[in-house]
Amino acid sequence: MKPFSLTLGGTAGGTLLSVIPVLDSQEVMRTIASAAIGAMVSFIVSFLIKAYLDKEE
Repeated sequence: MKPFSLTLGGTAGGTLLSVIPVLDSQEVMRTIASAAIGAMVSFIVSFLIKAYLDKEE
């Protein structure tokens, strides 16, 4: 392994472990719901734009 990947893995792991005790299950559920809604909106908007541009051609 390269030293950079070890440093990156250690930093990411340490950050994750330091954040876990602070997280509340309600906050995690709210974050998951927000991410799901954002992904759906992004998909729908992209789909509509593609359909509009395909119709124009």
